[in-house]
Amino acid sequence: MPTFRIPPDAILNSKNAARRIKKSSLESFNPSVLGLGDIDQEARSISAIAALFDLQGFTTFCGQIEPHLSIPVFLNSFLMWIFDSIRDETLREDKDEEALLWHDLPFLTKFMGDGLLILWDTENMGVIAQHNLITSLFEICGKYESDFYPKMKKKVVDAPSRLRCGIAKGTVFSVGNGDDYVGSCINLAARLQKLHGLRFAFARRGFDPETQWDEATLQTWLLKSISIRGIGDHELIYTRKKDFESLSKEDKANFHSV
Repeated sequence: MPTFRIPPDAILNSKNAARRIKKSSLESFNPSVLGLGDIDQEARSISAIAALFDLQGFTTFCGQIEPHLSIPVFLNSFLMWIFDSIRDETLREDKDEEALLWHDLPFLTKFMGDGLLILWDTENMGVIAQHNLITSLFEICGKYESDFYPKMKKKVVDAPSRLRCGIAKGTVFSVGNGDDYVGSCINLAARLQKLHGLRFAFARRGFDPETQWDEATLQTWLLKSISIRGIGDHELIYTRKKDFESLSKEDKANFHSV
């Protein structure tokens, strides 16, 4: 993310309680430091799938002693791993200089401090490819626990043990030059990734797994109704049946059959 720093040559004194700086440096603190370009531009709408990946336990991880020795090691490895994983799960077949894909690559990936916001444009992504994307993201969450975490816990103390993911489909709107986006589907994805102990969930709205997945695949998922703050009281979501069955009785009580 863009940062703001007063250049050393603009500081006129540094010892007194009342800091004196050049007026031009004071005036340079304005919305341009956000790096969004012309934020007065008319917003451009994009039909999208939003995924919010969250590293469970990242706040605790950052609170350990001497975090500056562990955080860079973890984040460098994690970001390299997740970009590699997205490419691997997207790739269906290598053909010399060409690549056949299960679905599109995302058009925006944004680090959120304890996870990633990732957006896919669905305008030219077919229905089958959109449901393939759900499968890809679920596989990535599983591989975090089975592949990435066992290696990382040998390198840093208290590495985040789970990668959670919430997915929602809808419309996003560009901010400024399109370096950032807002939209209700982003908010919904953020809510879904931390639902009462679930590791993975996607909103039923805009998806149709009942017709796009075979019966064997569909049987591994569970459709539930739940109240989501700021979204609605009867939102339909899908989660992995095995994950739901591992929840506590108290957490299960938040979900309702449909």
